[in-house]
Amino acid sequence: MRRPTIKDVAERAKVSLKTVSRVINNEPSVMQGTRARVLHAIAELDYEPDPAARNLRSATPFVIGLVYDNPNPYHIIGVQNGVLAACRETGFGLQIQPCDSTSPLLAEELAEFVQRSRLAGLVLTAPMSERPELIAALSARGVQLVRIIAATEDPGDGPPCVYVDDRDAAYEITEHLIQLGHQRIGFLMGGMAHRSSTERHAGYEQALKDYGISPDKHLVIPGDYTFDDGFRGARRLLALREPPTAIFGSNDEIAAGVLAAAKSAGMNVPYDLSIAGFEDSPFSKQSWPPLTTAKQATEDIAKQAARLLIARLRQDAYADTPIALHNQGFTPQLVVRGSTAPVRPARAEAKTQSA
Repeated sequence: MRRPTIKDVAERAKVSLKTVSRVINNEPSVMQGTRARVLHAIAELDYEPDPAARNLRSATPFVIGLVYDNPNPYHIIGVQNGVLAACRETGFGLQIQPCDSTSPLLAEELAEFVQRSRLAGLVLTAPMSERPELIAALSARGVQLVRIIAATEDPGDGPPCVYVDDRDAAYEITEHLIQLGHQRIGFLMGGMAHRSSTERHAGYEQALKDYGISPDKHLVIPGDYTFDDGFRGARRLLALREPPTAIFGSNDEIAAGVLAAAKSAGMNVPYDLSIAGFEDSPFSKQSWPPLTTAKQATEDIAKQAARLLIARLRQDAYADTPIALHNQGFTPQLVVRGSTAPVRPARAEAKTQSA
């Protein structure tokens, strides 16, 4: 069966093609009764506007872009799904663009991407979204954008953003491990280009200090948000003269690498070693035992960022239409699973005797 067209909608609603177009574009000039009749016809016919064709016909673009550079495929899939959901509910199209965040010509490359694809604006993810010089360069070129960033509170400046309180969530994970009796807790960093890595480390360190535990630099290992770096980092920590009784990986992929390293060393998780991750990705549920983690609503965060961008674009197009444009924050929530447990009495006693 052929797909219904805008002409079919106009005939069913007994209005002009122009009126259907105005309803689809959410123009405020259409009478409520007429709008309801058109929307009813759209629903009956299951009509979906073609964003690409509409973009070419209209002076106002109806496609946005999503830009990312992240080694974690599960995170990127979640972000894509969230942005796509917002586009579907608002009739916008989506162009997805991976990029090299270290490129010295990144601002020019992204501005060209916007112009070439006739995009209305961009959803920027970390680490690009956290680079002030890049944000300034894109804004100077007239690029509309919304950022997804790691922050404990609304930054209150720059383009609109959705911010994630990684620090508070990392504090809660570390506190959970401390309350299980762990004193030596290893921490595996994510990529340093991502503010989320430093925010999660700050939460880990603050929890240690609040519980009277002196941070030990030997227990903190740099790396990236990858399984391989989790495996290598765990091997380094477990080779210490006083190895940790728990390891906190900056994301679930790192934590899964830690789990593999522990099993390769013949350790029983969680009784010989407790492991925690971050984000609640499929890695956390598919591992055995499943990983304690912080549930980060990646799809919801991305969906809100896209909604914020589209609301801003519509505010520009219809200045007399009130649309909420406030930034929104998210805090990941602790999820306790089988990879964490109290310190084994034998290890706790040995530590006490050595002290």
